[in-house]
Amino acid sequence: MKNYHQRIADSLLNFKLHSKGAVLIEGPKWCGKTTTALQIAKSSILMQDQDNLKDYLELAQIRPSALLQGETPHLIDEWQVAPQLFDAIRYEIDKRDEFGQFILTGSATPYDISKINHTGTGRISRMTMRTMSLFESGESNGTVSLKEIFDGNTEVEGTSNIDLSELSYLICRGGWPKVVDIKDQRIALQQAIDYYDGVINSDISRVDDIKRDPNRAARVLRSYARNIASQAKLSSITQDIKSNEEINFSDDTVSSYIKALKSIFVIEDSNSWNPNLRSKAAIRTTDTRYFLDPSIACAALGIGPQDLENDLNTFGLLFENLVVRDLRIYADAIDGKVYHYRDNLDLECDAVVHLRNGKYGLIEVKLGGEKLISEGIKSLNKLEEKLDTTKMKAPAFKMVITGVGKFAYKNKDGILIVPIGSLKD
Repeated sequence: MKNYHQRIADSLLNFKLHSKGAVLIEGPKWCGKTTTALQIAKSSILMQDQDNLKDYLELAQIRPSALLQGETPHLIDEWQVAPQLFDAIRYEIDKRDEFGQFILTGSATPYDISKINHTGTGRISRMTMRTMSLFESGESNGTVSLKEIFDGNTEVEGTSNIDLSELSYLICRGGWPKVVDIKDQRIALQQAIDYYDGVINSDISRVDDIKRDPNRAARVLRSYARNIASQAKLSSITQDIKSNEEINFSDDTVSSYIKALKSIFVIEDSNSWNPNLRSKAAIRTTDTRYFLDPSIACAALGIGPQDLENDLNTFGLLFENLVVRDLRIYADAIDGKVYHYRDNLDLECDAVVHLRNGKYGLIEVKLGGEKLISEGIKSLNKLEEKLDTTKMKAPAFKMVITGVGKFAYKNKDGILIVPIGSLKD
């Protein structure tokens, strides 16, 4: 398979196959799920193969076990097309009583769960695959490791060669695997636009067989993009659509569209972090609005790299989405999750990477410049002062991730300043 770029998901998939009977890889179309799975699968059934789809669907109804035969690990691509296969796989895993039997991939969560009688607990492990991080696509040189920082190696050193112009392009291009080797920027930028067009015209309706209007889908996505990196409530998004478009939209309608977009992995919000605090500040629990890849937001807004450079506020918000995307990919590799913190006093922390072992790091995201970095440091210190370390661990590190900074270093107060172009898992 030519031009395969190593993915962080490769090692995660391999680990999970050694610990469960099957692994379900979920994520958006075009993010590389099938290609990654085929690197390790020994046999496969591709449910998107139109020449054989009718036969596959019929077998899934009358004799699903026939689709499960093949050298292991056996890949079933886009399994949600025939959701009854889930129970058949679970049964086959129990019968064989061996790990590493199946790989399933899916770009949508099945809407007809009536055909699934078992959760797969104990047999099927899940993992989310996203578009490529900057390290995977080669734009980050990886001189600073998130894992090593969590291991206590906080004397970071590194450099980044990403400037403002390249960063604006990377945000609009996105991390789609097919674009990273394309030299013509116009062609590379078109891929996210084509993905967006496919979402509003087809995928958002096919996910649950409910016909949705492409114009309405576009308006929801545009409003979501205008509220990116915020804790905008559903009612606020609805009101934003109404104020910008002459259209009758209810909260229920908007909710239906957002639910569908989440089901096809277009939107991936960030949950709120709920630490133990010394003060009585109320933590805002509304999720923070993000896209799985920032290029989708750019396509929804109809903007390109030059537009971002002319609007640094929007640039900063979309850069935050890119950083959160990369942090999620890196955190998956070290058994962690990414959260967002904000309280009723508007103290905010853009990202909290929290590992299963209880370690966590506080991260602010800034495009760059001494003034913005100083603001990020101030926020990090204020939040640390609020944490009740008699009831929880102190942060393993505090970090400001920059967009255009050249050097990675630890400042005199122990804060890590790390350009996104030097970070890896």
